[in-house]
Amino acid sequence: MNIHEYQAKALLRDYGAPVASGVPITSLDEAESAIGALPGPVWVVKSQIHAGGRGKGKFKELPEDAKGGVRVSFSAEEAMANIKEMFGNTLVTKQTGPAGKQVNRLYIESGAAIDRELYLSLLVNRETGMTSFVASTEGGMDIETVAEETPELIHTVDIVPSAGCTDADATKLADALKLSGSAKEQAVDLFKNLYKAFVEKDMSLLEINPLIVTESNDMQVLDAKVSFDNNALFRHPDVQELRDLTEEDEKEIQASKFDLSYIALDGEIGCMVNGAGLAMATMDIIKLYGAEPANFLDVGGGATTEKVTEAFKIITADDNVKGILVNIFGGIMRCDVIAEGVVEAVKQVGLPVPLVVRLEGTKVEDGKKIINESGLNVIAADDLDDAAQKIVKAVKG
Repeated sequence: MNIHEYQAKALLRDYGAPVASGVPITSLDEAESAIGALPGPVWVVKSQIHAGGRGKGKFKELPEDAKGGVRVSFSAEEAMANIKEMFGNTLVTKQTGPAGKQVNRLYIESGAAIDRELYLSLLVNRETGMTSFVASTEGGMDIETVAEETPELIHTVDIVPSAGCTDADATKLADALKLSGSAKEQAVDLFKNLYKAFVEKDMSLLEINPLIVTESNDMQVLDAKVSFDNNALFRHPDVQELRDLTEEDEKEIQASKFDLSYIALDGEIGCMVNGAGLAMATMDIIKLYGAEPANFLDVGGGATTEKVTEAFKIITADDNVKGILVNIFGGIMRCDVIAEGVVEAVKQVGLPVPLVVRLEGTKVEDGKKIINESGLNVIAADDLDDAAQKIVKAVKG
């Protein structure tokens, strides 16, 4: 689960992170009081959407040369003008795709006297099995660009879980970022506090880009991106309250209600699979044969007819879907349950696009019988390779 920048900063402030004063607004009626609550003389107006690259983004409704989604304002009047221009408009960034996202929230923040911009993040390192800090002196840039062009400027520090972030770990990070004096002292405390927040709140990502050193040699969190492990949200009702459903795909929201693992993609072939590994393999082989998957959808090992029916509805609700591939290997999941769900779903929503079904494993003969006797116009497949070729051919003509 993702949250907005202003929510992330409020959370980090509770853990002692140095964050500038700011006021979020969700309507234009709140703009004047938000500006008045901050001392100036510089106000920063920030679009609050779940996507990066806001500063370089473009608003659909504004001229091409208009400013982006993060604007520095040097007077209250300029701040108000920026608020009115940005609020309610659609911001397009590298991460939103061409459709963009409507800006329904803004964050008005006090400006900062920036001397240096740094990069810092915390994430789960799958290679080491530990939480790792990633740090670079090249803050304010896309970390992917830094990794590609100057990888020697990226430093990684693994944190041993039993010890936590020690003074030695934090000092190593501070040295990598070339900090000294009061900034280094503050950074050592900050890094330990950020690690504590990451672990206690079950985060999957904590990214600060940029983390700045001010002209007075103080540390400040200038931006913050936080994501949480969905599987641990039951332990954090306070975090669940921060969820902004308007920032999420409606199909993904519906899928979460039925405990379906669904992620919308940009392709034309809808996929319904059981098991994350098989789902990834299915997506890969679709691409191998020249098409693109429209989604990742794992119905899980204990799916019911109701869940399968709902999964089918979610897939067909996507206007981009030109064909559907159902690929089931029955281990815990039974093929007859999948077949019953597909038949029930088609009865409810129809079958507007070609459907290829590949079943194998537990109760496979029962599943095939249900499909064959349903009267549905279904293309049967013998194996995954055969299924992928058939659905791509059906879609591509």
